[in-house]
Amino acid sequence: MSLVPGFTGGLLDRADRLRHDSDALATAMGNWQARLLKLHNFEPEVTEDGRLGWTMLTEAPDEAEFILLGLDDGKPRFAAFTPGEAAPPAFRAPNLFAMLDQLRPGEAATFAAARSVIDWHARHGFCANCGTATTLFRAGWGRKCGNCRAEHFPRVDPVVIMIAEHDGRALLGRQPAWPAGRYSALAGFLEPGESIEEAVAREIEEEAGVRVRDVRYLSSQPWPFPSQLMIACVGMAEDDKITIDEHELESADWFTRDEVRAALAGDGPFLAPPPYAIAHTLLSLWVEG
Repeated sequence: MSLVPGFTGGLLDRADRLRHDSDALATAMGNWQARLLKLHNFEPEVTEDGRLGWTMLTEAPDEAEFILLGLDDGKPRFAAFTPGEAAPPAFRAPNLFAMLDQLRPGEAATFAAARSVIDWHARHGFCANCGTATTLFRAGWGRKCGNCRAEHFPRVDPVVIMIAEHDGRALLGRQPAWPAGRYSALAGFLEPGESIEEAVAREIEEEAGVRVRDVRYLSSQPWPFPSQLMIACVGMAEDDKITIDEHELESADWFTRDEVRAALAGDGPFLAPPPYAIAHTLLSLWVEG
């Protein structure tokens, strides 16, 4: 069982210094070792040995704008965004999940950064302040309004993902859209004016009717669908009575460590979340105590 969250362990030097230096950025783009990430309908090309596919910058469409992902041992790595391109679909095809399973550690982090930033550009072509069309700047890590001079930067939405623990058991739930038998940790977006601990307690009570205390943080993960930071936590439940919100969950139940351990091994009472999801990491950490 992996205790390292998927989409973490990035291998690139993000080279923030180049984002502010137009001459250095131009030199990086002209470097014969510069490469462009291969994406087809926002999905990566994966080699047989679990690495991302790359090509020459000249393979990008003529109208493409380049996002500097970083440096790989000094060699520039880019992604391309085409103005007017539609944002990636919210639905994630099964073949994408299969590719994510094949990627080596660290490679998925590069894909996550690229997909999240391209998605942001596709959704933020106009200034939120005055409505004027914006232009890319800072090597693709920002957009600027030529009218009111406002600057906009890629956003990350914080999401708490958590289990409640009671008497050695973990509270898990399932949503109707999930594969048959899938149970996982509960999750929800942080709201303005609340802490991580408060969000965990609120979401568990709203979705499952269980009150928790002593919330503790375990780990985090960037989730590029479209651009979230998953914050994994555990809270101690005051009792084990479940009252689900049927708008959020189809069902919820308590599972012992042995049951969760068996599910993670592929032979339990429910279908566990996939290894690249932080819910898998969260359950693995909980099983190990």
